[in-house]
Amino acid sequence: MKILVLDIGGTFIKAGVCDQNGHLDIVKEYETKLQNGEKNLVEKLIQIISEYHGYEAIGISMAGLVNSEEGYIYENGNIPDLARIRLTEILQNQFKVQVKLDNDVNAAALGEKYYGAGKGLEDFLCLTYGTGIGGAIVIGSKLYKGHKGIAAEFGHMITHPLGNQCSCGRLGCYETYASTSALVKEASKLNRTYVSGRIIFAKENQEDAELEKVIQNWIFEIALGLTSLIHIFNPPVIILGGGVMEQEKLVELVSLKVKELIRDSYSDVKIVKASLGNKAGMLGASALYL
Repeated sequence: MKILVLDIGGTFIKAGVCDQNGHLDIVKEYETKLQNGEKNLVEKLIQIISEYHGYEAIGISMAGLVNSEEGYIYENGNIPDLARIRLTEILQNQFKVQVKLDNDVNAAALGEKYYGAGKGLEDFLCLTYGTGIGGAIVIGSKLYKGHKGIAAEFGHMITHPLGNQCSCGRLGCYETYASTSALVKEASKLNRTYVSGRIIFAKENQEDAELEKVIQNWIFEIALGLTSLIHIFNPPVIILGGGVMEQEKLVELVSLKVKELIRDSYSDVKIVKASLGNKAGMLGASALYL
């Protein structure tokens, strides 16, 4: 089965054709912002899909609160054009094939299950660290979606009551302290050039004691949230993704800190790095059909 896959991000839309063995072909990248006279993002997606032929279904991965059963996007802060739109219905009517849509981390978790670090696992949690923190729950080889299909918003669990204000408007959310954005915010107080995780970790090796303290505090914040999740779900494995987790030994350092914080009865949990990299969204969109 050939599946046309789209990974819709705030900056780029990635598209390609994937078979059910995880082989990607005809991969292209488009800017998410509207151009060339496009009136809205739905119109842009229709134009992109129209470039492809020979597929039997469409799979879509995107950030935000997504009701995958109805193909409905509750909200997406980075792509407001798609909020409150029944995207699957529009595309099915246009292209006459089945369309499946899910949150990007849910899709990535399925991608990891079938093609990556979660292969062979029936139960695990998946978190991605970037601008915010996304989450997914896999139980019995299936995604746990919750009452309205929007479970696992781990980034918005409260780790610091009455703490810093989150982008969601509430106080003390996990992602306000443990996202890559949170690391950059603290590191840039030391040096205005520390504008990304990549730059920060490149400077870490230059024996900057203040920067090292910021990084260690950030690792503690990551571990603090994971500790609560481990005590609630008792998963055998947690998969950590997002570009920052590609840093050498970072996942290992997080795992060591978690082992210091959790109860002994939970100490057999394994914390591993996601393996699909920037293909996670597209492979995950394909995995929606597996």
